[in-house]
Amino acid sequence: MDRLYLIKEGEISLKGGNRNLFEKRLRQNIKDKIRPYHSEIDRQKGRLYAYISEEAPEELVDKALRTTPGVVGYARAYRTEKSMDAIIRTALEILPTSSFRDSGTFRITVKREDKGFPLNSHQIAIELAKAVAEVFPKLEVDLDSPDYTLCCEIRGEAYLYTDQIRCEGGLPAGTAGRGMLLLSGGIDSPVAGYMMAKRGMRCDAIYFHAYPYTSNEALEKVKTLASLIAPYNQGMRLFVVPFTEGQVHIRDNGYEEEATLMFRAAMMQTAQLIAKANDAIAIVTGEALSQVASQTLDAMSFTDSMTDLLVIRPLVGMDKEDIIGKAKRIGTYDTSILPYEDCCVVFSPKHPVTRPVKEVSRRHYEELGMESFIEEAVAGTQVFSFDSMGREIDA
Repeated sequence: MDRLYLIKEGEISLKGGNRNLFEKRLRQNIKDKIRPYHSEIDRQKGRLYAYISEEAPEELVDKALRTTPGVVGYARAYRTEKSMDAIIRTALEILPTSSFRDSGTFRITVKREDKGFPLNSHQIAIELAKAVAEVFPKLEVDLDSPDYTLCCEIRGEAYLYTDQIRCEGGLPAGTAGRGMLLLSGGIDSPVAGYMMAKRGMRCDAIYFHAYPYTSNEALEKVKTLASLIAPYNQGMRLFVVPFTEGQVHIRDNGYEEEATLMFRAAMMQTAQLIAKANDAIAIVTGEALSQVASQTLDAMSFTDSMTDLLVIRPLVGMDKEDIIGKAKRIGTYDTSILPYEDCCVVFSPKHPVTRPVKEVSRRHYEELGMESFIEEAVAGTQVFSFDSMGREIDA
């Protein structure tokens, strides 16, 4: 026997002629996460109805729906015939197993898509309120901010549900092309990857590893971060680029105050090569304007000039506390603050340049002759793969 989940769409419902494409992708993304368990997903106006095998663990279904962009919310739902007697009987069956308790407040919400149903929404709500009072006589009605809500939808059949879970919203991953995320071990870049996944972009990730200056623990930390954002992204590949020789060359042959700027220029060129080889048309970074020296307008303008791909910075106007809040919500924060530094931090100069002159910096970068170092780094890249639930799989 299958469990029924009512899934609410958000932004997808505003789409016009392309709506079917978005809904088809959303259904497929959900089914991919729930495999190998059986599932069927039907569509009605503004809703998806997922019938999922009872053999599927509830925690797996919960994670699958919570981490799927395009889903605004969901609830375990119960279907019954379209009569008031059947609706009340079903309500009396499900209320004792719901989150409702015999103290606090409640409300009834009714959505009557079938206008031929003999009772209007207000009348249905009154009858259901009587059913709630029968099971929980001490509950009081509060229409504004209740502790509990019983929902009823009258469509082709009647559906009842209580405990709604709020989810990500946005658009289904895979509906807005592919990008390449510059993933460090910090707080910002995982959040940037998550935010682009919410806009429908599928991202793979690149991590620049400078062993032994950065430890294998730092690499494991980044792999964990990739596994945490992979579910929002419907899976992810992590390209680990060995960058030690290139960074040492920059450190020993460049201007000290420009070191971070030169590192990032080389990273952009490396990312472009890997991105183009893997059908990505944009580079995504976790930079926020003026957060550090390499993230001023002048510095970002210079590093952008190192690639002909679109560079997207979803955090560019965000406050650090807002970014931290999102990191905590998606579960990456505790890993990001582990004390393993990335290569940019290890090689950072004491007094970095904040307002580079693009033409001067480009000349200094060209003088470094980074082409052979980049080619060697790309050739030595390792690839780790994570599935749509964040489990590491064979690349």
